[in-house]
Amino acid sequence: MIRFYKTPYLLRKLMPGYIWRRDDVAKKLFLTFDDGPIPEVTPWVLEQLAIYNAKATFFCVGDNLAKHPEVARQALAQGHVLGNHTFHHLKGWQTPLEAYIENAALCQAELDALQPGRKVNLFRPPYGRITAAQAAALRKTHELIMWDMLTNDYDATLPPEKCLRKAIAHTQSGSIIVFHDSLKAQRNMQYALPRFLEHFSSLGYSFETL
Repeated sequence: MIRFYKTPYLLRKLMPGYIWRRDDVAKKLFLTFDDGPIPEVTPWVLEQLAIYNAKATFFCVGDNLAKHPEVARQALAQGHVLGNHTFHHLKGWQTPLEAYIENAALCQAELDALQPGRKVNLFRPPYGRITAAQAAALRKTHELIMWDMLTNDYDATLPPEKCLRKAIAHTQSGSIIVFHDSLKAQRNMQYALPRFLEHFSSLGYSFETL
């Protein structure tokens, strides 16, 4: 199986309307977590981040926000940022424009209810799959956040040690890094995340929100 960890430079150039990384930042990394929040995994992630005073951005599925608002509030209370990952984790390439935008709006409503008076308009398309029309519509109100380093932690065939090794090898200053606070990714993420945090903290990096 071919896995992509580092987003190809050519792809970033061909899709300039998306945020792939933060340039011109010294020794700063941008951890992101997709698909939560869920009580089985997200609180553990928050504990690990707190050890290193690391801040992160959580791209939340709206249905999980509706089911587990207390977990989302815990993340907010610790200084993390919540972003939009659609309400039902939709595949943009397989979803009509109007249905996709409505689903993103449902997720945004959950986010806004958790943060009255504060609106954070960050959107990440599930699977990184979004049509040009969907992107154009969402770009009117949101920053579209992609990544330049994907850990592949959700891949059950990927050994945890390799997940960590590749994540470290393909991360550099300004990287936007994708982990998942999901049951599917739990094994690899729980192995890789604390070691990833320790490695880059020891090198003087800080972990910031987007």
